[in-house]
Amino acid sequence: MTSPESTPTDIPARFGHVGSVRINFEDFDATGTVHDSRYLLLVERAVMDYWLDRGWHFDPPLSRFADVLQVVRHFAITYHTPITGMGVVGVHFWIEQVATSSLTYGFHVHSADRSILHAEGSRTQIRLDPATHHAVPLSVELVAEAHRLRRPRDLVGGG
Repeated sequence: MTSPESTPTDIPARFGHVGSVRINFEDFDATGTVHDSRYLLLVERAVMDYWLDRGWHFDPPLSRFADVLQVVRHFAITYHTPITGMGVVGVHFWIEQVATSSLTYGFHVHSADRSILHAEGSRTQIRLDPATHHAVPLSVELVAEAHRLRRPRDLVGGG
């Protein structure tokens, strides 16, 4: 872990967004490292914070976006270096693909100073109709905001 005054958002990303996520005691397993299942939660916290800050809300009347019901369809992760201490890590995420009813994110979980890559992967979420639970197209507003997170085609890797 890095010093408390160094936060991931202090170092701007070339694309996408970097969110700060706190590692807490309950995130650790018996070996003293962050449990593998907790990495999903770290990514979820960072992505959720991003969208909440832009007006998304679980409650339709309070949400800036019509896309209230979205679920994760796919989550893939590769682990590199374990997280072994409490503090703040960075989650750099970006949009790899915008499809009719889904978004696919790429992500890196790294130390606050970005010197250590802990994990990387992808996450696809799909918009569902609240009444039928069938896939429906993403709203124009959500797609426009998602395009702000797009990784430029000429960049390979997580920048």
